[in-house]
Amino acid sequence: MNTYIAFLRGINVSGKHKIQMAELKELLSKQKLEDVKTYIQSGNVVFKSGLENSKELENLISKAILSHFNFNVPVIVMTISKLKEILDRNPFKTDDENLQKQNYFVLLNEIPNVEAVDKLSKETFKTEDFLVANDCMYLKCTAGYGKAKLNNNYVERKLKVEATTRNYRTMSKLLELSN
Repeated sequence: MNTYIAFLRGINVSGKHKIQMAELKELLSKQKLEDVKTYIQSGNVVFKSGLENSKELENLISKAILSHFNFNVPVIVMTISKLKEILDRNPFKTDDENLQKQNYFVLLNEIPNVEAVDKLSKETFKTEDFLVANDCMYLKCTAGYGKAKLNNNYVERKLKVEATTRNYRTMSKLLELSN
C-alpha cells in the first residue's frame, strides 16, 4: 500500500460544487481507498491504495465524484515523496513563519509546454514572485493570495493546464497527516 494525497480543484467555493468532507471520505472508502483522511473543506485527501499509478487514481476519484455528486472536479494525485520534493524545491523556502504565509504552490496536472512557461516567465507582478518548475508553480505573494494577479484561473489560462493552489500551511499539514 502506498500513501497518496489528492487535491480537488474548485470545490466548496462560493457555494458551488459543495462536497461535505465526511461524505467524500465515505465515497472514497467505497472506491477501495484505505485510511481516507480529509483536511479542511477545500478538497485535500490523504489515503492509501494498492494502485501505483497516480493518473489511474485521479480518474477513479473524478469518476466517483461525477457519479455521486453529478459534477466534474479536476483532481491531482501525488505520492508522499512527490509532496516532499515539491516542498524541498521551493525557491522561497524560509523558516520565518510570517514569510511562510506568503508561499503558495500551484499544482499543475501536467508539465506545461516550454513556450507557455517562457511567455509567462517574462511577465512581472508588483507583489508576486514565481517560478514554474515542472508540474508546480511556486508563488510568493507579499500582499496575500487574495490580491494576487497570478491566481489559479490566470495560471491555467496562461499555461493551458489544469491547476489547483494550496498554501504552505496546507501542504505541510498534508505531509504531517500522511505519516
